[in-house]
Amino acid sequence: MTETRTARPKTSGAGRTLIVFYFIMTIAALARSIFEIVSHFSVAPLAYLLSLFAGIVYLIATIALVTPGRPAFRVAQIAITIELVGVLVVGALSVVDLSLFPFSGDRSTVWAYFGLEYLLIPLALPILGLLFLRSQRAVFAKEA
Repeated sequence: MTETRTARPKTSGAGRTLIVFYFIMTIAALARSIFEIVSHFSVAPLAYLLSLFAGIVYLIATIALVTPGRPAFRVAQIAITIELVGVLVVGALSVVDLSLFPFSGDRSTVWAYFGLEYLLIPLALPILGLLFLRSQRAVFAKEA
């Protein structure tokens, strides 16, 4: 007797690695932003609030990626798309107007300079995330 098992994208190597990176970015962005907001919010409120927003987006994406079903797939798509738009917009603004997010130090955000302070992972992660979701659409649909 053979048991039919539904493949889960989370158990694959690529899926597991993606989730680990999202989890690490969640912790990094939330910890950094909370510390900065509590310790010296008045120095750069926009940057610190954007870092907090990035951490929340990473958290939502992480939870959605580990949750089976179509609704979770859609939430992951939306969160990761918001993440990509955020990286591109904030990254471009930080390059165009250097005063908005001074590089290095405590005034930049996770997405500043396309995530350069985070080894460009914030730029690569949403692209890889969307490609992964695209490749796993059928798997998420089966888990509804």
